Amino acid sequence: MKLISWNVNGLRAVYKKGFMEFFKEIDADIFCIQETKMQEGQIKLDLEGYEQYFNCAIRKGYSGTAVFSKIKPKNVTYGIGLEEHDQEGRVITLEFEDFYLINCYTPNSGRELARLDYRMLWEEDFKKYLKMLDEKKPIIVCGDLNVAHKEIDLKNPKTNRKNAGFTDEEREKMTKLIETGFTDTFRYLYPDKENSYTWWSYMGHAREKNVGWRIDYFLTSNRIKTKIEEAYIFDKVLGSDHCPIGLEVGGLKWLKNLKGKQSGFIGSLC
Repeated sequence: MKLISWNVNGLRAVYKKGFMEFFKEIDADIFCIQETKMQEGQIKLDLEGYEQYFNCAIRKGYSGTAVFSKIKPKNVTYGIGLEEHDQEGRVITLEFEDFYLINCYTPNSGRELARLDYRMLWEEDFKKYLKMLDEKKPIIVCGDLNVAHKEIDLKNPKTNRKNAGFTDEEREKMTKLIETGFTDTFRYLYPDKENSYTWWSYMGHAREKNVGWRIDYFLTSNRIKTKIEEAYIFDKVLGSDHCPIGLEVGGLKWLKNLKGKQSGFIGSLC
């Protein structure tokens, strides 16, 4: 099973920058995107063979997530069930036979850490949500989690210690999340690999120089980490300030008695 996650920094914008070419070439079973920055009806995607699910922010042109799946899941939910967190279209959960797939766009702590307190509350509530699901069946979490966990995960750790995405508080929340029973799939396979980033500033030719951050992840429940076959960072794919990431896993059932693909459904909370 092949999964892709990509913060597209505006679906309508990336659509004009080669999105469909990459989408068709990669041929993922599940394709998750973050930061769609759109409302229902603002774009129509011809994704033959895929179910489409959108969660849009109430605020126009902001945040938002989407999932495209070759197999129709048993159930789809939008948000994490808490009104204070579910106004920005940040989470979509798909339930399959053997696992949950959670697509997440974590709130940024903002300039001068203006939203750090809210981010800390989000982290605690999102962790509770994941643990609740994990008690039922294994989970795969993907998305822009807006934190470089370790110093190896960004080019310049010393000069970014107090910047959003690399504060001690955010990193500690990521550590606590992983310690509760989850695996960073990329570091599971490549614990010492350096210069592997998923986001670059638009300033200072950062992408050309590979001055980046790894803030996009696939996490899995620890009990299925042995099913991880490969983890990818597609750092040559352009169109956004983030690049796509990928995960291949084996040995997980989608549905009982699956007979062929299902497709054509478009669901949304927009």
